[in-house]
Amino acid sequence: MDSWSGAAALAFAAWLYLVLAHGRFWLADQRLDARAPAPARWPDVVAVVPARDEAALVPRTVGALLGQEYAGRLCVVLVDDESGDGTAKVARDTAARHPRGERLQVVATSARPPGWVGKMWAVESGVRAGSVHAPDWWWLSDADVQPAPDTLARLVAMGEARGLDLVSLMVRLDPGRGWNALLVPAFVYFFQQLYPFPRVNDPAARTAGAAGGCVLVRAEALARAGGIAALRGEVIDDCALGRAVKRGGPIWLGLAEREASVRPYQGLADVWNMVARSAYTQLRHSPLLLAGTLAGLALLYLVPVIAVLAWPLHHDAAAFAFGTGAWALQALSFAPTLALYERPAWWGLALPAAGLLYAAMTFDSALRHWRARGATWKGRAGAGAD
Repeated sequence: MDSWSGAAALAFAAWLYLVLAHGRFWLADQRLDARAPAPARWPDVVAVVPARDEAALVPRTVGALLGQEYAGRLCVVLVDDESGDGTAKVARDTAARHPRGERLQVVATSARPPGWVGKMWAVESGVRAGSVHAPDWWWLSDADVQPAPDTLARLVAMGEARGLDLVSLMVRLDPGRGWNALLVPAFVYFFQQLYPFPRVNDPAARTAGAAGGCVLVRAEALARAGGIAALRGEVIDDCALGRAVKRGGPIWLGLAEREASVRPYQGLADVWNMVARSAYTQLRHSPLLLAGTLAGLALLYLVPVIAVLAWPLHHDAAAFAFGTGAWALQALSFAPTLALYERPAWWGLALPAAGLLYAAMTFDSALRHWRARGATWKGRAGAGAD
């Protein structure tokens, strides 16, 4: 077996493993339990929404939070994190016009202590303000996320029925047009590959994670995990929260069908920056892990394409066969996520292009770190930055 066929065979074997033995990640079948019974008593919930320069989105997202069809007590704490666009005023105006506007409380962040990432300090500020209500659950929601009217009721019902400590939804992202119509579903697919949802949801498995746009966490579990202070320096805070909570109890992570981010991704640069701002953090800023990741992505996404398309040059039938098999497996595994985003299954053949673009984004993330720009949130660098 020469180098062409050997590399293609290795890629095919890797895809066989991913499809058959990597936690059924690609099935995209983890959804909220619609059959979960209503609890005997609807617990008290405080929603915490960190917001920095979100005036354009707040009317839709905060309005949807205020309008939750929830029989228990709900308080929504919007944390204005040094916004310069009047986010706080827009939020108050939204509440003033809303029939359930009394649910809203707007607070502002104080000076951020050293060692705190900006978003985590905003969440901590909201938790401190909401603690006066002594909630049973905290609902952590991003300012660009618009829940469905019954989202909270469904989250709580499932959490209470299954005795979960955390329930999280990866909300639908706006795929936009052009490259983003492929890259956004691919981002969701790669996230599932990195954190296979069935393993996250298995109490016996070590894999843990969450999706920060929509997290319902039991107050006792958050306190047991050390509170938001334990996450103060985390850039990828949602997965860190999932790990911390799962050490003490079961968690659940699924895909949303009606809960969505209303933030538009208008061009390739938007998705590129979303990934590049934290990808190298995911690799723990390790050059060795970076090299291994890039080599792995090349094996998975570049080798099969070359083995197939370059067949007239190498004339290696085994390489062509293994490459075709690997390419077919990745396309088939992408189909359920494409269906979630109402994209045709044949788009799965373009997954290699998405994989290579994400490899470039990951390398760019490392370059940004090496140039001391680091991970950012809302235009600010990491812990302790201005």
